[in-house]
Parts: sequence; C-alpha cells; structure tokens
Amino acid sequence: MNRPAAPRTDRPRTHAAAYSGIPAWVRALAAVAAVVVVLPLLAMMLRVDWARFVPLVTSEPSLTALALSLRTSAASTLLCILLGVPLALVLARDSFRLQGLLRSLVLLPLVLPPVVGGIALLYTFGRQGLLGQTLEVLGLRIAFSTTAVVLAQTFVALPFLVVSLEGALRTSGSRYEAVAATLGARPGTVFRRVTLPLVLPGLASGAVLSFARSLGEFGATLTFAGSLQGVTRTLPLEIYLQRETDPDAAVALSLVLVAVAVAVVALAYRQPGAGRRGRERTTAATPAGGDVR
Repeated sequence: MNRPAAPRTDRPRTHAAAYSGIPAWVRALAAVAAVVVVLPLLAMMLRVDWARFVPLVTSEPSLTALALSLRTSAASTLLCILLGVPLALVLARDSFRLQGLLRSLVLLPLVLPPVVGGIALLYTFGRQGLLGQTLEVLGLRIAFSTTAVVLAQTFVALPFLVVSLEGALRTSGSRYEAVAATLGARPGTVFRRVTLPLVLPGLASGAVLSFARSLGEFGATLTFAGSLQGVTRTLPLEIYLQRETDPDAAVALSLVLVAVAVAVVALAYRQPGAGRRGRERTTAATPAGGDVR
C-alpha cells in the first residue's frame, strides 16, 4: 500500500549555519592580539584624573588645538577626495607603463615614518624648497602655516582613500560602465551616474579613514608646520607638549582623541554592513515578482 505523499509547503529552506571551524590555537592568538590592543587603552583610562577631566579638556589651549585639528582634518579629507578619486580610478581602470611604480609611490606614505614625509614636504614647499622658492616670490608662504598642516595631513591620509576606493572599483568591475557607454553615455556621465554610485560605500569608508588618519597626524605636521598655538598646533602636538608639563592633561586629551578615532573608524566599518543588511531585509520582505513602493 502506497503511503500518501507528504503535503508540500511553500516555506523557504533555511540556510545552513555559517561554517566557522576556527582552531582553538587561532582563538588563543586572537585573544592575545586583542589584549595587545585593548590593554594599553585600558591602562590609559585608569590613569585619567576623572575629577579634573572636564576642566582639562575644556581649557583654552585644548579647545583651540581640537578645533584646529577638526578644521584641518576636514580640509585634508576634502582634498583627499578631490585628488584621490581620479587617482584611484586611473589605477583601477587604466593600463599604462610604470603603473605599478606609480601605485607603489602613492602607497609609500603608509610605510614611511611621518617625519620623513615632513622633511620631503619641507624640501618641496619650504622657503628653499623645490616649489617653495617660486611660491615665495609670488608672496605665498606655505611652510609653518595652517596650509602646511593640511598638506601634511593630506600626504599621509591620501593612500587610505586610494586603497579603499581602488579595491571597491576592482570589486565592482566595469560591466555596468560598459553597458552605459554602449547606450551612448559620455565618459563623464558614466562616471557620475554609474561609477560613483557603485563605489560610494568604498569612497565613504576611505574618506572616513582619511579623516581619522589626518586627525592623528603628528610627525609630518611637526616637521613641516611646526607647533604654533592656534596656527599649526593640532591636538596630537598639544598632547605631546602637555606630556612634559601636565601629564594629567595629556592623558585626558589622549582619551578624547582615542574616543573620536574610535567613533570615526566604527562609522567607516558600519556603513557598508548596515546598508547591506538593510538591502537583504528589503529583499527578504519583498514577495517574488513583487516590487517595493
């Protein structure tokens, strides 16, 4: 006697749980790595004089340095976007001789000591530098000015945006741009209407990381711009000076800088995942063949 067929259900099959399979020794090393990063931050937090924390971080020199850091970091981030987007696009989409050398030189500030970058900038834009002599004749003095701070921050932060955006461009491919071009769109239109929307998460992450790197820049700024209060003394330089005269103020300001950096980096790594999860929820909630209005 044949058994009756089981009733069919329209419920979708559940996906298998993601495979982790991480060996125990890998977890142990990961824990050690986390301790290496977290323990110094915890030690610094324990050293903060919380009773004087607010007066220390709201003193006039501290607020002036923080405001200068935020202004110059924002300006350098805009400069990184203006220069880094075309550079990343050329490195990802174009093909020419010495392309590998150009990529290596662009990424060089990632591994160079910042003070070396400051010396290079000084011998480029300083009074006796490669371009500085001409600028001096024109009445433009860049070294040891707020403009020098922006240039130093841009020099060290630009590779972060280029790396993020070039990776996003290579991952997205060029098929959509090719389709738009076959439909008669000009290269500028393709760039604005197709390429930029596709890589916007990578551009946003690169810009946020560039801002965070600019905010923490110290060596190149000190070498190329000096430490003039209200002009070139950013928050990292203020922390360095306070370390000699008022260690409690240096620790309090360091905690402020760490908090800002953590918030910025968390924002950079939260946006793509949040958008992706939102799209997945939208897709799951949309019936087959239906549309979202």
